[in-house]
Amino acid sequence: MEVKIEESWKEILKAEFCKGYFKRLVNFIKNEYKTKKGKIFPPPKLIFNAFDSLPFKDIKVVILGQDPYHGKRQANGLAFSVNSDIKIPPSLQNIFKEIERSLKIQTIPNGDLTRWATQGVFLLNSILTVEESRPSSHKDIGWEIFTNEVIKIISKNLNNIVFMLWGNFARGKKELIDASRHLILETSHPSPYSAHNGFLGSNHFSQALRYLKEHNKSPIDFQ
Repeated sequence: MEVKIEESWKEILKAEFCKGYFKRLVNFIKNEYKTKKGKIFPPPKLIFNAFDSLPFKDIKVVILGQDPYHGKRQANGLAFSVNSDIKIPPSLQNIFKEIERSLKIQTIPNGDLTRWATQGVFLLNSILTVEESRPSSHKDIGWEIFTNEVIKIISKNLNNIVFMLWGNFARGKKELIDASRHLILETSHPSPYSAHNGFLGSNHFSQALRYLKEHNKSPIDFQ
């Protein structure tokens, strides 16, 4: 099982990779990819795409998701993102809608958010793999322990990061973040079921850009 992860993350997460729970997680995931060929997403080389796309020190914004899309060829290892030739999912449509409303810009009709990741947006799912047509199928196998630690490492070792927490699941991670060092933005999930309960009209993207400017960080083009 071939995975890719950017060099700075290898050093930062070295201790985590050596822990017993992570070794058990890796063995489980290897077996899943081996025994359920073509039915575990994303492809192995994209499991750590969020990490591989963005060096640790370059993080400016963290957007937390739950687990990858569970349809064929959708998941690409970045939260809320899909491959460029895949129809844009409803939640991402609402994210683009809020960006256009709050920033008065036209978004690119392409669901691959690599263009955000390379600018400093860390698109982290709490669970990094999923079985086809079975949302949350890889819940409680160890991913949450790992990604919770990642959030704590970011909070402890970086300053003035914008954390966007959408929906109850993501908002449950608030306690992992030092609010005295970072900006925490909370609202409902962008899903069609809840977007009108706060997400649409939240101005998270304009608030994020204002915060980055106040702390002398280069802006992100959210198109």
